[in-house]
Amino acid sequence: MKNKQILKIILIGIFAAIMPDLVAQCPMCKMAAASNLSNGGTAGAGLNFGILYILALPYLLVSVIGYIWWRNRKKNLDENEVAPQEDMSFSEN
Repeated sequence: MKNKQILKIILIGIFAAIMPDLVAQCPMCKMAAASNLSNGGTAGAGLNFGILYILALPYLLVSVIGYIWWRNRKKNLDENEVAPQEDMSFSEN
């Protein structure tokens, strides 16, 4: 229980340290895309595709790892399953 609380505190600290950098990126990207589009460029479409790519990749990675874990766990459970044996201690006479 204590380890979970320590882990939560560490994660909150990491996210708090990273957050200012993440917030600063949005206006910069928006300004770069807007200036490119006003000059006739197509960087905005590429930027949107890049955002979707970055958004989808972690979900895809976690899904693949989860599926592999589930498949291996199921295989291990099937291999370790022991067929019930008949009880021969009582014989009918």
